[in-house]
Amino acid sequence: MPIIKSAKKRVRVANKAAVRNSKTKRSLKSAVKAFHKALTSSQKDASTELRKAQSSLDKAGKKNVMHKNKVARKQRQLSRAAKAAGLAAPKAPAKKPAAKKPAAKKPAAKKPAAKK
Repeated sequence: MPIIKSAKKRVRVANKAAVRNSKTKRSLKSAVKAFHKALTSSQKDASTELRKAQSSLDKAGKKNVMHKNKVARKQRQLSRAAKAAGLAAPKAPAKKPAAKKPAAKKPAAKKPAAKK
């Protein structure tokens, strides 16, 4: 057990982070399992479960619970499994094109200094 005040705080912070990380991992595992279960049973639920699983993977990567390359690999594996089962890939919402802004006006040319 640490004696120094800052070391005690690090233990508390590390415990909080461990709990938070384990919650993220648990939700990720349950989402992936739900996707695989839905893939074998019903095609309609599988697309929503795929979206949820990929979302939870993104969250795990964002929180540094899982490395970004591992997240990308797992997402590819899920997509490949969905495609092999004949499930269409989930469509991302189309982004609206940004409205063109009017061109900024050029600043007026400076007048020459007045002669004295």
